[in-house]
Amino acid sequence: MGLLLLAGTSEARQIATALAGRKDVIASLAGSTRMPAALGVPTRIGGFGGDQGFAEFLRQQRITAVLDATHPFAARVSARTARICAEMDIAHLQLLRLPWTAGPGDNWHLVAHERDVARIIPPGARVFLATGRQRLADFAALQAEYLFCRLVDRPDTPFPRDNGEYVIGKAPFSIEDEVALFRRLRIDWLVVRNAGGTASRAKLDAARALGLKVAMIERPPQPACDRVETVEQALAWLRGKGFAT
Repeated sequence: MGLLLLAGTSEARQIATALAGRKDVIASLAGSTRMPAALGVPTRIGGFGGDQGFAEFLRQQRITAVLDATHPFAARVSARTARICAEMDIAHLQLLRLPWTAGPGDNWHLVAHERDVARIIPPGARVFLATGRQRLADFAALQAEYLFCRLVDRPDTPFPRDNGEYVIGKAPFSIEDEVALFRRLRIDWLVVRNAGGTASRAKLDAARALGLKVAMIERPPQPACDRVETVEQALAWLRGKGFAT
């Protein structure tokens, strides 16, 4: 009997903390951060090598349950996990936090994909990309704007285009931190993926306080599977499977 925790979110970290010390739990991280903080359970870092590699890992490690607590935009990982667990008759649950919703004072513009952002941001705007380095290519059409892309780790190579630069910073950020940063950089537009949750909410509150426009990228489709929204619900599921007390 073994549990695979697909991690990479604050919720996954909370769950790993609750499971610390167990020998029948393995956490998995994609490896996008160079030196991630320890989770308190045995952890592997990196991909599985596609569908076949993932299925083989589940067999070799005798995994009987998989808890997918990855990022809401890890669509391919979540889809593959749900599909293969169903094929192998392995218990599976997705923990998917609720999305953010606009409130009074927010100036959100919803788009389906990063590529759509260029249709709504005017030339000359100063744009803060809170979407990560991996998505930079999707903003190739933003040629007449100046871009700031925030990274956790300082990159080995410079910003790949003339119209932008990296901003290095590691969460958590307070609203005051974000307000000060956006003011210093003279930001006009904030580009955000609708990750939901509280851990990275401060940038949206700062945008509201400053009256900034927000290009909000909507979530990709999620797999048809059993799903919960909170850490407490996920832990209750794990208790039912014999992995938590």
